[in-house]
Amino acid sequence: MFRALLVVLAAAAALPARAQQPPAQQPPPGEQPPATEILKCRGADGHWTYTNDRREGEKMKCEVVTRQVNVAPAPPQRATAPAARGGRPSEFPRESASERTTARERQRQILEQELANEQSALAKAKQDLAAQEAVRSGDERNYARVEERLQPYKDTVETHEKNVEALRRELNNLYR
Repeated sequence: MFRALLVVLAAAAALPARAQQPPAQQPPPGEQPPATEILKCRGADGHWTYTNDRREGEKMKCEVVTRQVNVAPAPPQRATAPAARGGRPSEFPRESASERTTARERQRQILEQELANEQSALAKAKQDLAAQEAVRSGDERNYARVEERLQPYKDTVETHEKNVEALRRELNNLYR
């Protein structure tokens, strides 16, 4: 694990020096880009060191651990005339006003249907909560036990109330 970490750190330290060369120093297309070699060397004291300096590697007995090809990012492409002016390219799909209106109407219908379903679920959850509040069993002498039994019902009611609020907010934002 530690050895792998050292290899990664050595590779990361070696990359920025060559990867940020100006375009004039990079090889022309078709030629092999320069490679970065990570060498593992055993020093005179017996400790392993990692380096990317070939001259230092020739002094000691070293072995190549990894060889990576340095890749520079491609130069940015020139913008086309419509995009440069802030317009849309002619191939960009456009939506007509009638399509927008029908899509918005479908969205409104779906939201209203979800709102109706959520309101009926809220009414049922409130009925279930009221029914559970009316029930009192003999082993619940402590009010904390009653609260513990009722909490899931209260959570369900709260969830449905939040959903109803969110759907109403969404319907109100639909026509802004």
